[in-house]
Amino acid sequence: MKIVYSFFVFIFFTFSLFAKENHAVVLQYHRFDESKYPSTSISMELFAKQMEHLVQNHYNVWPLSKIVRYLQQKRALPEKTVAITIDDAYKSAYIKAYPLLKKLHLPFTLFVNSLPVMHHSENYLTWDELREMGQNGAEFANHSYSHPYLMRKRLKNVDDYEAYVKTEVEKCEEKLKKELGSLVANEPKMFAYPFGEYDTELLQIIKGLDYVGVAQNSAPISSESNFMELTRFPMSGGFGAMEQFKLKVDTLPLPLESVKNEDTLVDESNNPPSLTLRLKKPLKALQCFTADGKKIQMEWLSDTEITVQATEPLLYPRNHYTCTAPAQDGRWYWYSHLWVILEQ
Repeated sequence: MKIVYSFFVFIFFTFSLFAKENHAVVLQYHRFDESKYPSTSISMELFAKQMEHLVQNHYNVWPLSKIVRYLQQKRALPEKTVAITIDDAYKSAYIKAYPLLKKLHLPFTLFVNSLPVMHHSENYLTWDELREMGQNGAEFANHSYSHPYLMRKRLKNVDDYEAYVKTEVEKCEEKLKKELGSLVANEPKMFAYPFGEYDTELLQIIKGLDYVGVAQNSAPISSESNFMELTRFPMSGGFGAMEQFKLKVDTLPLPLESVKNEDTLVDESNNPPSLTLRLKKPLKALQCFTADGKKIQMEWLSDTEITVQATEPLLYPRNHYTCTAPAQDGRWYWYSHLWVILEQ
């Protein structure tokens, strides 16, 4: 009888472990200690405090590809799982951030746009520096060949837009694999959208190339995320102050059943855009804001469905709606939707 009881306890524990929604927080960085680029740089003093917080509080820092693989396969992640990502391969990532990450034994994912590296730009890393980083915790992924405004190219009537996007992605991937080999993430392949901009047509092209898509609007990711627009928390430009950082690394995915009006494009005809969210359960104190912190008008259609719309037109070039609600233990549910505003 004791054996049967133990068996059912084991089954219940296993089911609970795997039935639980998996989630992780992805952090995004660009430059380090480059004060003349305030919107994309973080001070090393603050970055060090953030990394020490992760280590001292026993967060599980994994390469992004490993986290995504677990989420795709619906495998259980450890509690407090975090990924560190760095975009663009600026020199300060090697000079400033890398020595600390190496010292703390923290893995990280670096999204590389290959053209400036190939052209030996003094502001970017070299292939040798990238290889060295790869021997000490870095994995690498695709950030396009020349870092163009991919989505906006289509709107300027680029001949054969799909071929143009494929060339940008494939030229980068080919060079990364030639120079970095097995250090390039392959299970899955990952592509970070330049400037964080995408629309449904670009998503479909990237999906057709068998990549996971990585965005720049903030929210945790989960096994129920859209793997063509995985969200990250930007940490530059004042978004990474320690109080905010501690809150964000503990966020939970907003429990969403569905999202309507999901495309990202905004023009004169739909500015400000509206977004309808259907929740899996009623939530108290749900609030939504634009990127500049302005409250968004909310219309409850039922206790689990809400339409949100800014009170003023959104300004070029990008914005987002972020919705949050308090969860248990002082944590917060978090969701963010990108808007790409077209020139008027």
